[in-house]
Amino acid sequence: MSGELKKEQVLKIIKSKGKEKEQLLAILLEIQQASGQNYVDKKWARLVADELGLPLTKVYDALTFYAMFSTEPRGKYIIEICQSAPCHVMNKAALVQMFEKQLGIKMGETTPDGLFTLQYSACFGACDLAPAVKIGEKVYGKLTAQKVAEIIANYRGVSVCPK
Repeated sequence: MSGELKKEQVLKIIKSKGKEKEQLLAILLEIQQASGQNYVDKKWARLVADELGLPLTKVYDALTFYAMFSTEPRGKYIIEICQSAPCHVMNKAALVQMFEKQLGIKMGETTPDGLFTLQYSACFGACDLAPAVKIGEKVYGKLTAQKVAEIIANYRGVSVCPK
């Protein structure tokens, strides 16, 4: 995990977008990615509002409306488990249990090492793989406990011996 984001870095991000109000979402997304903890700190939301000449409520509206944003620290890798009807019918609950067991956390929590956050997601269009999981832009489906262990190990950078 990288260190705390500095004010100069946030100002540079805002300036890179031309301090344009229309760039609010792009600015917030870049700040979130640069944070090292996948979130936009309240102080940076206030700075964005001030620099763009927007009411703070407008910035918070964006941060709380769009699911891609968080105002709380999260893991480097966000594991999103689809909660659509097809995934539910195809035993999403068992998939949730596999990830919770492998990570040692419950849904909505972040691992102590700050690498993973486990959360539900709206459908992301992978119904043919149900129950589906998305980590970043990569989608996984039709998972077994062994595959879940391999995926987690891969993101951790360690190998898993087959059982």
